[in-house]
Amino acid sequence: MALSIWESLAVLAAGIGAGTINTIVGSGTLITFPVLLGIGLPPVTATVSNALGLIPGSVSGAIGYREELKGQRRLVLRLGVAAAAGGLGGAVLLLTLPSTAFETIVPVLVALALVLVVLQPRISAVVQRRRARTGTVTRTDGGPVLFGGLLLASVYGGYFTAAQGIIYLSLMGMLLDDTLQRLNAVKNVLAAIVNSIAALFFLFVADFDWTAVLLIAVGSAVGGQLGAKVGRRLPPVALRIFIVVVGTLAIVQLLLP
Repeated sequence: MALSIWESLAVLAAGIGAGTINTIVGSGTLITFPVLLGIGLPPVTATVSNALGLIPGSVSGAIGYREELKGQRRLVLRLGVAAAAGGLGGAVLLLTLPSTAFETIVPVLVALALVLVVLQPRISAVVQRRRARTGTVTRTDGGPVLFGGLLLASVYGGYFTAAQGIIYLSLMGMLLDDTLQRLNAVKNVLAAIVNSIAALFFLFVADFDWTAVLLIAVGSAVGGQLGAKVGRRLPPVALRIFIVVVGTLAIVQLLLP
């Protein structure tokens, strides 16, 4: 599909915005997807082109958070298995299920994730006190509950990706005893895995708009670095507020007809 100069600039700018937002919190797809639909791409073509184009942004964001990733290799490898399996499952569902299958549940999932993000400090404090009283050993990998939760979240991520990062952060914040910045670093790696697995599957079975892919890829790579510079400087409270604001806007956009 031939794009005009203004359409090309719009897609590039959307890629930069998506890469920035995805690195800080997630939901960048809510920027790129409407733009791709606006330039005339069919929904499935827009979804798969977006997934492939956002890979450089996810990788760029993960590199930007490399300091926060130190010491988390074992956790990333374990959760990466869930992300890869879920991402592939979501990609398959995209080509077999009607879009309405997820449209109803997605806003509910995002709203629940936002509530968990807001309440996470209090809930974590309660969990820590209970563990101290009972002598329960804190698991550093989140156990089967986190693995299963991220597996399901990654199925959704392979299907559409919007607000996937918020769901990841809420799950890890509840089940891992670590800082929000370090969890955000893991989130960026998991998002890169999901996008990569889904895009590899789509390469064999779906049609891409390669101009859109290239523009989003360049933009998201730039945005990934911008997001890392901004996100790593945000204190925990400010980062939590930013997550809630972006998530609320995501819910509003998802509910709009």
